[in-house]
Amino acid sequence: MAVRRIVAYAGGDDIAASREFYVEVLGMRVAMEDPVLDLQSPDDPAAEVIIGAQEMQDANPSLGVDVGESAAVDAAHAEAVRRGLRVVYPLTDEPWGVRRFFVQDPGGTIVNVLAHIA
Repeated sequence: MAVRRIVAYAGGDDIAASREFYVEVLGMRVAMEDPVLDLQSPDDPAAEVIIGAQEMQDANPSLGVDVGESAAVDAAHAEAVRRGLRVVYPLTDEPWGVRRFFVQDPGGTIVNVLAHIA
């Protein structure tokens, strides 16, 4: 399994102000605005921040780990279950084209393990 990118999730009540900060102050570009604000480095799209994701979910992940392929998501899920880790959001194919699950790491951080569905 190869980790392709790690995505930071930022919270906030003022999406417009956050958009302005990341674009105008840090020079990021807007990659998506619906259903969440996805901001990426213009030099490396794997360097990104997503705003609004935490507010959309029952369990609030601190970060997302893109493992590249749906089969890798399935393998990570099977290993997490085998190890007795707490899965806090079930293995799901989301309507926006992502296969994912949320797992609590041993330190208590909730991680969104995902891949785009091919």
